[in-house]
Amino acid sequence: MIGVGLLGSAIADRLTAAGHSVLGYDIVAERRRGAESAEQVVRECDTTILCLPTSDVVAQVLAGLTLRKGTVIIDATTGEPDTMAAMGAKLARDGVDYLDATVLGSSRVVRDGKATVMAGGRRPVYDAAVPLFRTFASRAFYLGSYGTGARMKLVANLALGLHRAVLAETLAYAQACEVSPATALEVLKAGAAYSRVMDDKGEKMLNHDFTVEARLSQHLKDVRLILAEAAAKHAKTPLSQVHRQLLEGLEKAGYGDADNSAIIMAYQ
Repeated sequence: MIGVGLLGSAIADRLTAAGHSVLGYDIVAERRRGAESAEQVVRECDTTILCLPTSDVVAQVLAGLTLRKGTVIIDATTGEPDTMAAMGAKLARDGVDYLDATVLGSSRVVRDGKATVMAGGRRPVYDAAVPLFRTFASRAFYLGSYGTGARMKLVANLALGLHRAVLAETLAYAQACEVSPATALEVLKAGAAYSRVMDDKGEKMLNHDFTVEARLSQHLKDVRLILAEAAAKHAKTPLSQVHRQLLEGLEKAGYGDADNSAIIMAYQ
Protein backbone atom coordinates (compact mmCIF):
# COMPACT_ATOMS: atom_id res chain seq x y z
CA MET A 1 0.00 0.00 0.00
CA ILE A 2 1.27 3.47 -0.91
CA GLY A 3 -0.85 6.13 0.76
CA VAL A 4 -2.24 5.08 4.14
CA GLY A 5 -4.65 7.93 4.89
CA LEU A 6 -8.39 7.63 5.50
CA LEU A 7 -9.13 5.35 2.56
CA GLY A 8 -5.78 3.56 2.51
CA SER A 9 -5.86 2.68 6.20
CA ALA A 10 -9.43 1.37 5.91
CA ILE A 11 -8.50 -0.86 2.97
CA ALA A 12 -5.32 -2.01 4.74
CA ASP A 13 -7.27 -2.95 7.86
CA ARG A 14 -9.78 -4.98 5.86
CA LEU A 15 -7.01 -6.76 3.96
CA THR A 16 -5.18 -7.55 7.20
CA ALA A 17 -8.36 -8.85 8.83
CA ALA A 18 -8.84 -11.15 5.82
CA GLY A 19 -5.39 -12.65 6.36
CA HIS A 20 -3.35 -10.69 3.84
CA SER A 21 0.07 -9.30 4.73
CA VAL A 22 0.13 -5.53 4.17
CA LEU A 23 3.27 -3.44 3.78
CA GLY A 24 2.36 0.24 3.78
CA TYR A 25 4.19 3.50 3.14
CA ASP A 26 2.94 7.06 3.66
CA ILE A 27 4.75 10.41 3.74
CA VAL A 28 3.30 10.80 7.26
CA ALA A 29 5.57 8.59 9.33
CA GLU A 30 3.01 7.53 11.95
CA ARG A 31 0.74 6.06 9.25
CA ARG A 32 3.39 3.70 7.89
CA ARG A 33 2.95 -0.04 8.16
CA GLY A 34 6.39 -1.54 8.06
CA ALA A 35 7.77 0.33 5.04
CA GLU A 36 10.25 3.18 5.10
CA SER A 37 9.86 4.06 1.42
CA ALA A 38 7.55 3.58 -1.54
CA GLU A 39 10.42 1.82 -3.28
CA GLN A 40 10.48 -0.79 -0.52
CA VAL A 41 6.80 -1.50 -1.10
CA VAL A 42 7.11 -2.17 -4.83
CA ARG A 43 10.36 -4.08 -4.33
CA GLU A 44 8.86 -6.50 -1.80
CA CYS A 45 5.27 -6.77 -3.09
CA ASP A 46 3.84 -8.16 -6.32
CA THR A 47 0.65 -6.11 -5.93
CA THR A 48 0.63 -2.48 -4.79
CA ILE A 49 -2.50 -0.45 -4.04
CA LEU A 50 -2.23 3.32 -4.44
CA CYS A 51 -4.49 5.60 -2.37
CA LEU A 52 -3.13 9.06 -3.19
CA PRO A 53 -4.66 12.56 -3.39
CA THR A 54 -4.58 13.10 -7.17
CA SER A 55 -3.52 11.39 -10.39
CA ASP A 56 -0.70 13.93 -10.68
CA VAL A 57 0.69 12.69 -7.37
CA VAL A 58 0.33 9.11 -8.62
CA ALA A 59 2.35 9.98 -11.73
CA GLN A 60 5.06 11.61 -9.62
CA VAL A 61 5.27 8.63 -7.27
CA LEU A 62 5.38 6.05 -10.05
CA ALA A 63 8.01 8.03 -11.96
CA GLY A 64 10.34 7.67 -8.97
CA LEU A 65 9.94 3.90 -8.62
CA THR A 66 11.65 0.93 -10.21
CA LEU A 67 8.79 -1.38 -11.17
CA ARG A 68 9.45 -5.02 -11.98
CA LYS A 69 7.74 -6.65 -14.96
CA GLY A 70 4.69 -8.53 -13.78
CA THR A 71 4.00 -6.08 -10.95
CA VAL A 72 0.31 -5.16 -10.50
CA ILE A 73 -0.60 -1.57 -9.64
CA ILE A 74 -4.14 -1.07 -8.33
CA ASP A 75 -4.84 2.65 -8.32
CA ALA A 76 -7.71 3.57 -5.97
CA THR A 77 -7.06 7.31 -6.39
CA THR A 78 -9.91 9.52 -7.59
CA GLY A 79 -8.11 11.22 -10.44
CA GLU A 80 -8.28 12.62 -13.94
CA PRO A 81 -9.51 9.84 -16.26
CA ASP A 82 -7.37 10.64 -19.32
CA THR A 83 -4.24 10.88 -17.17
CA MET A 84 -5.02 7.51 -15.61
CA ALA A 85 -5.72 5.96 -19.02
CA ALA A 86 -2.37 7.20 -20.33
CA MET A 87 -0.66 5.91 -17.19
CA GLY A 88 -2.12 2.45 -17.68
CA ALA A 89 -1.02 2.33 -21.32
CA LYS A 90 2.51 3.48 -20.44
CA LEU A 91 2.89 0.93 -17.66
CA ALA A 92 1.63 -1.82 -19.96
CA ARG A 93 4.45 -1.04 -22.40
CA ASP A 94 6.86 -1.61 -19.52
CA GLY A 95 5.29 -4.95 -18.62
CA VAL A 96 3.44 -3.62 -15.55
CA ASP A 97 -0.29 -4.27 -15.12
CA TYR A 98 -2.49 -1.36 -14.00
CA LEU A 99 -6.07 -1.05 -12.82
CA ASP A 100 -7.77 2.25 -12.09
CA ALA A 101 -9.90 0.66 -9.38
CA THR A 102 -11.74 3.59 -7.86
CA VAL A 103 -13.73 3.14 -4.66
CA LEU A 104 -17.22 4.45 -3.99
CA GLY A 105 -17.80 4.88 -0.28
CA SER A 106 -16.29 6.70 2.67
CA SER A 107 -13.61 5.19 4.89
CA ARG A 108 -16.39 4.03 7.24
CA VAL A 109 -18.20 2.28 4.37
CA VAL A 110 -14.92 0.60 3.41
CA ARG A 111 -14.34 -0.51 7.01
CA ASP A 112 -17.84 -2.02 6.98
CA GLY A 113 -16.96 -3.96 3.82
CA LYS A 114 -19.74 -2.26 1.86
CA ALA A 115 -17.84 -0.17 -0.68
CA THR A 116 -18.20 -0.43 -4.45
CA VAL A 117 -15.18 -0.86 -6.73
CA MET A 118 -15.26 0.47 -10.30
CA ALA A 119 -12.30 -0.75 -12.33
CA GLY A 120 -10.70 -0.23 -15.72
CA GLY A 121 -7.79 -2.15 -17.22
CA ARG A 122 -7.14 -5.61 -18.62
CA ARG A 123 -9.90 -8.07 -17.73
CA PRO A 124 -7.56 -10.88 -16.54
CA VAL A 125 -5.89 -8.45 -14.12
CA TYR A 126 -9.30 -7.35 -12.82
CA ASP A 127 -10.44 -10.97 -12.38
CA ALA A 128 -7.30 -11.77 -10.39
CA ALA A 129 -7.87 -8.74 -8.16
CA VAL A 130 -11.52 -9.48 -7.35
CA PRO A 131 -10.68 -11.52 -4.20
CA LEU A 132 -8.82 -8.46 -2.85
CA PHE A 133 -11.76 -6.20 -3.66
CA ARG A 134 -14.15 -8.54 -1.87
CA THR A 135 -12.34 -7.92 1.40
CA PHE A 136 -13.64 -4.34 1.53
CA ALA A 137 -16.34 -4.06 -1.16
CA SER A 138 -19.77 -5.65 -1.51
CA ARG A 139 -19.80 -5.04 -5.29
CA ALA A 140 -17.12 -4.72 -7.95
CA PHE A 141 -17.66 -3.71 -11.56
CA TYR A 142 -15.37 -4.19 -14.56
CA LEU A 143 -15.98 -1.24 -16.88
CA GLY A 144 -13.47 -1.64 -19.71
CA SER A 145 -10.06 -0.29 -20.60
CA TYR A 146 -7.78 2.03 -18.64
CA GLY A 147 -9.54 5.15 -17.34
CA THR A 148 -13.09 3.79 -17.33
CA GLY A 149 -13.07 3.17 -13.59
CA ALA A 150 -11.99 6.76 -13.01
CA ARG A 151 -14.74 8.07 -15.31
CA MET A 152 -17.39 6.04 -13.50
CA LYS A 153 -16.13 7.34 -10.15
CA LEU A 154 -16.75 10.92 -11.29
CA VAL A 155 -20.23 9.99 -12.49
CA ALA A 156 -21.00 8.38 -9.13
CA ASN A 157 -19.47 11.23 -7.13
CA LEU A 158 -21.53 13.79 -9.02
CA ALA A 159 -24.72 12.08 -7.86
CA LEU A 160 -23.44 11.38 -4.35
CA GLY A 161 -22.27 14.93 -3.71
CA LEU A 162 -25.51 16.44 -4.96
CA HIS A 163 -27.49 14.02 -2.77
CA ARG A 164 -25.63 15.40 0.25
CA ALA A 165 -26.23 18.99 -0.82
CA VAL A 166 -29.93 18.29 -1.39
CA LEU A 167 -30.26 16.68 2.03
CA ALA A 168 -28.51 19.62 3.69
CA GLU A 169 -30.77 22.13 1.93
CA THR A 170 -33.86 20.08 2.79
CA LEU A 171 -33.03 19.88 6.50
CA ALA A 172 -32.26 23.59 6.64
CA TYR A 173 -35.52 24.34 4.80
CA ALA A 174 -37.46 22.16 7.26
CA GLN A 175 -36.01 24.10 10.18
CA ALA A 176 -36.86 27.42 8.55
CA CYS A 177 -40.44 26.17 8.09
CA GLU A 178 -40.61 25.25 11.78
CA VAL A 179 -40.56 21.52 11.06
CA SER A 180 -38.22 19.54 13.28
CA PRO A 181 -35.24 18.52 11.10
CA ALA A 182 -35.06 15.22 12.99
CA THR A 183 -38.72 14.54 12.23
CA ALA A 184 -38.21 15.60 8.63
CA LEU A 185 -35.34 13.14 8.29
CA GLU A 186 -37.47 10.32 9.68
CA VAL A 187 -40.32 11.10 7.25
CA LEU A 188 -37.94 11.44 4.30
CA LYS A 189 -36.46 8.02 5.03
CA ALA A 190 -39.96 6.51 4.98
CA GLY A 191 -41.00 7.78 1.57
CA ALA A 192 -40.10 8.20 -2.06
CA ALA A 193 -37.50 10.90 -1.27
CA TYR A 194 -35.32 8.35 0.51
CA SER A 195 -31.61 8.21 -0.28
CA ARG A 196 -28.84 6.15 1.36
CA VAL A 197 -27.14 9.46 2.02
CA MET A 198 -29.80 9.99 4.69
CA ASP A 199 -28.53 6.90 6.52
CA ASP A 200 -24.87 7.81 6.12
CA LYS A 201 -24.97 11.58 6.70
CA GLY A 202 -28.38 12.54 8.11
CA GLU A 203 -27.57 12.18 11.80
CA LYS A 204 -24.14 13.70 11.29
CA MET A 205 -25.77 16.78 9.76
CA LEU A 206 -28.39 17.04 12.50
CA ASN A 207 -25.78 16.72 15.26
CA HIS A 208 -23.07 18.76 13.53
CA ASP A 209 -20.88 15.70 13.92
CA PHE A 210 -18.20 16.37 11.34
CA THR A 211 -15.82 13.64 12.48
CA VAL A 212 -13.98 12.81 9.28
CA GLU A 213 -15.03 9.85 7.16
CA ALA A 214 -14.31 11.66 3.87
CA ARG A 215 -12.98 15.22 3.80
CA LEU A 216 -15.00 18.07 2.33
CA SER A 217 -11.92 19.45 0.55
CA GLN A 218 -11.35 16.07 -1.11
CA HIS A 219 -14.84 16.15 -2.54
CA LEU A 220 -14.30 19.71 -3.74
CA LYS A 221 -11.30 18.36 -5.66
CA ASP A 222 -13.59 15.71 -7.16
CA VAL A 223 -16.21 18.31 -8.15
CA ARG A 224 -13.53 20.31 -9.92
CA LEU A 225 -12.53 17.14 -11.79
CA ILE A 226 -16.19 16.55 -12.69
CA LEU A 227 -16.53 20.07 -14.08
CA ALA A 228 -13.28 19.84 -16.03
CA GLU A 229 -14.40 16.55 -17.59
CA ALA A 230 -17.83 18.06 -18.31
CA ALA A 231 -16.25 21.01 -20.09
CA ALA A 232 -14.09 18.68 -22.17
CA LYS A 233 -17.08 16.52 -23.12
CA HIS A 234 -19.54 19.45 -23.56
CA ALA A 235 -21.81 18.12 -20.81
CA LYS A 236 -24.15 20.51 -18.98
CA THR A 237 -23.64 20.48 -15.20
CA PRO A 238 -25.32 23.57 -13.72
CA LEU A 239 -26.07 21.89 -10.36
CA SER A 240 -22.46 20.82 -9.96
CA GLN A 241 -21.34 24.39 -10.63
CA VAL A 242 -23.50 25.60 -7.74
CA HIS A 243 -22.22 22.71 -5.63
CA ARG A 244 -18.62 23.80 -6.27
CA GLN A 245 -19.46 27.32 -5.10
CA LEU A 246 -20.98 25.96 -1.87
CA LEU A 247 -17.94 23.78 -1.18
CA GLU A 248 -15.48 26.55 -1.99
CA GLY A 249 -17.27 28.84 0.46
CA LEU A 250 -17.10 26.20 3.17
CA GLU A 251 -13.42 25.54 2.51
CA LYS A 252 -12.71 29.26 2.89
CA ALA A 253 -14.71 29.20 6.14
CA GLY A 254 -12.41 26.50 7.54
CA TYR A 255 -14.42 23.32 6.90
CA GLY A 256 -12.06 21.79 4.33
CA ASP A 257 -10.71 19.16 6.73
CA ALA A 258 -14.15 18.39 8.17
CA ASP A 259 -16.33 15.51 7.03
CA ASN A 260 -18.27 16.19 3.85
CA SER A 261 -21.48 16.20 5.92
CA ALA A 262 -20.37 19.75 6.82
CA ILE A 263 -22.15 20.82 3.61
CA ILE A 264 -25.04 21.56 6.03
CA MET A 265 -23.07 24.60 7.22
CA ALA A 266 -23.59 26.23 3.83
CA TYR A 267 -27.19 26.75 4.93
CA GLN A 268 -26.64 27.78 8.55
